[in-house]
Amino acid sequence: MTEAIIRTAIEHDLLEVLKLYRHLHPHDPQLEAADAERVWSRLLASGFMTVIVAQAAELLVASCTLAIVPNLSRGGRSYGVIENVVTHADYRRVGLGRRVLAHALEIGWQADCYKVLLATGSKQQSTLHFYEGAGFDRGSKTYFEVRRP
Repeated sequence: MTEAIIRTAIEHDLLEVLKLYRHLHPHDPQLEAADAERVWSRLLASGFMTVIVAQAAELLVASCTLAIVPNLSRGGRSYGVIENVVTHADYRRVGLGRRVLAHALEIGWQADCYKVLLATGSKQQSTLHFYEGAGFDRGSKTYFEVRRP
């Protein structure tokens, strides 16, 4: 397994996170620096969001974002939503993605979430098996979305 530290992202991680996201959505336009800094500051200060990263040497090589959503049902227990799961192409298949997801789940359980969910647009069986191997159940819910026109 590649040696890496799994931790919560901090303010100075922005540029490395943006580089890592190029492995997630390589065709997305790059954010202007001021816009990225504004969004990053809001995200880190929100109190609801946590960006988990795997750091190997000085490089961020895997990440996911966990939102913990307050909830009035389920006895007032929150739920978690994981997004932006990504591993640098050169560091895939060595357990780092699974480790950042496990860390996100631990944060969710410590926050007394009754569930943590994620969605993927991938239809690749390897991706779906990866999420199942990380403890996620593919068949427990039906997921719908609407995207802004």
